[in-house]
Amino acid sequence: MKIDRLIGILSILLQRETVTAPELAEQFEVSRRTINRDIEDLCKAGIPLVTRQGVHGGISIMENYRLERTLLTNGEMQDILAGLRSLDSVNGTNRYGQLMEKLSAGASDFMTGDQTVLIDLSAWYKDSLVPKIERIREAIDRAQRCEFLYFSPKGESRRRIEPYYLIFRWSSWYVWGWCEEKEDFRLFKLNRMDSLRLSPDVFERRNVPFPDLGEEKIFPGGIRVKALFDPCCKWRLVEDFGAGCFEEQEDGRLLFHADYTNKEELLIWLLTFRDRVELLEPESVREELKGTIKKVLEIYQ
Repeated sequence: MKIDRLIGILSILLQRETVTAPELAEQFEVSRRTINRDIEDLCKAGIPLVTRQGVHGGISIMENYRLERTLLTNGEMQDILAGLRSLDSVNGTNRYGQLMEKLSAGASDFMTGDQTVLIDLSAWYKDSLVPKIERIREAIDRAQRCEFLYFSPKGESRRRIEPYYLIFRWSSWYVWGWCEEKEDFRLFKLNRMDSLRLSPDVFERRNVPFPDLGEEKIFPGGIRVKALFDPCCKWRLVEDFGAGCFEEQEDGRLLFHADYTNKEELLIWLLTFRDRVELLEPESVREELKGTIKKVLEIYQ
């Protein structure tokens, strides 16, 4: 897009004393004539640019013009680069890294050696997840409906949605869109989607509310859990709920207390600790856990 190229040219001029039109044409993969028109547009926008002929000639910003020589600070550039690289980790390409190189041309210290924040958003399901992300992005850009088979605790169902946002939250990817079946906006987890395809028809974009991603809405709580854990489980409790979720007892065991959101997930979580935990409350879940253990024992007997 032209506006992206103009910003890129301005960024280069702010970071380098002089640059030639052929260099810019090669950098942005356009003709020299196009670069000349871009320079004229920047001048019309109030940026005083000077062109000089000869061996050491080129395009530069007028020397006495008072303008900060960088659009962003080093720290801000690092944050942007970390974010762009994290997107590359999802799709396995260098597309966003190449974009950053264009915007920070002439400032190689931004690109190599000085990064202190690295973000990897890739998942175990990368082979199946990447095509879904790319297809949904295409659907959002083109305002095309998505159709897919969706798996939920209530069963399987065919869904047809108008997609609006791709969201990375709670270590997973989601799409936020208008569900025709529910006649409302819904959040769908990409790992639960199968047979995704784009509908050829185009929808008229709605006035879309941004999804409420507050934990109290998605994870409303309601199950007060109290359990005794073996001391060796401390690292798991800290990782999952933080250091304030338990009290050390005289015998070394850890008295755990927290709100949980889903009974089924609670049972699964407790079973991952095997014989290193005893659920104390709530009593109803304790009884259900006992029943589950008896059924498992019957299978292995």
